[in-house]
Amino acid sequence: MDKIVVRGGAPLHGRVRVSGSKNAALPILVSSLLVGGKTTFRNVPGLMDIHSIVCLLSELGATVDRAEDWVTIDASTIDCVEAPYDLVRKMRASILVLGPLVARMGRAKVSMPGGCAIGDRPIDLHLKGLEAMGATIRLEQGYVEAEATRLKGARIVFDTVSVGATENLMMAATLAEGVTILSNAAREPEIIALADVLNAMGAKVEGAGTPELTITGVSHLSPVDTAIIPDRIEAGTFMVAAAMTGGDVEVTACAPEHMEHTLSKLEEVGATLEVGKDSVRVIGPKAIKSVDIRTAPYPGFPTDMQAQFMAMLTLADGASVIHETIFENRFIHVSELKRMGADIVLKGNDVATVKGIKRLSGAQVMASDLRASASLILSGLVAKGETVVNRVYHLDRGYEHIETKLRGLGADIERIKG
Repeated sequence: MDKIVVRGGAPLHGRVRVSGSKNAALPILVSSLLVGGKTTFRNVPGLMDIHSIVCLLSELGATVDRAEDWVTIDASTIDCVEAPYDLVRKMRASILVLGPLVARMGRAKVSMPGGCAIGDRPIDLHLKGLEAMGATIRLEQGYVEAEATRLKGARIVFDTVSVGATENLMMAATLAEGVTILSNAAREPEIIALADVLNAMGAKVEGAGTPELTITGVSHLSPVDTAIIPDRIEAGTFMVAAAMTGGDVEVTACAPEHMEHTLSKLEEVGATLEVGKDSVRVIGPKAIKSVDIRTAPYPGFPTDMQAQFMAMLTLADGASVIHETIFENRFIHVSELKRMGADIVLKGNDVATVKGIKRLSGAQVMASDLRASASLILSGLVAKGETVVNRVYHLDRGYEHIETKLRGLGADIERIKG
């Protein structure tokens, strides 16, 4: 199993290009199931999660061609509606095939999903929404089975904001009969990106980026050629790396308008930012200031940046309080940061008090989920001595060649093949 070794102490300098967004690419690739033709997606990141979803689409019978950063999918060849356990267990986003398969093929059989161990993320909202649209749902032997001659438009009010449920039901509604309204819908840039792609295919989706989506069903959709938006979490991770190492880094090919809370908090810790149309230059402060953070659904502070900011705040002047409001088990990385000398006190599963220290110390640490992996690498960049991050397969689910990109900025980092 691969490890990443980091030797800390070098401020980062230079320019780094952001890859396409994993969280946008996954549902957009799945949307190809709605189309009986060849669809091309560009700026697709080379990640394990992308590989997993491509394998799943191939398993369903789609013809998939992939080279460098583009993927072409021809879903006219689909001959299967079952997403098996061996593929779905690797990634929660696999559940997104449920809505499109029922909408286009009339039925689907999808294994209950897996993914990171960051708390309970039930798919009840997905299933209730499909039932409201007329689908018959059965749960048998670890599989979700759904069937409908044709889905019907419905008004669906989400009990809680769910990105996955919003994406799944939005895709399903594009081919439903009548009008579907999704209330308390997610507002993330990735939702807007999916809606834009669906509309380019001929769908009628209105209100993306607001709490209420209106989808008027159409009889069929057509192929498109489109690009994936930049990954705002990868961009934010490199910006935090620049700030906490006291470096000077220009993060390019990003979308600053998608990152307002992240940029605001970077300024609060003392970083200097130069924001361009598609780039942000980050100059690290001489001393990191303590800040309080509360995660929230977009446009609030992203839960996917919480671990990286916690790593930075271990070196802040004073104490910071972090409230995690999205997932109930997303402080797993705290124990590993404490192995490096961090002073962090947890109150329950959702509040962490981080007291800044002068310097972290390198240690053997274990990655527990995708963003925790990133936080441990960031901590290694500023720690005294050598940090070895184990189980980095989590990292490969969401960061494309992060060690290569950091090395290009002057970091002393290498991957050791296991």
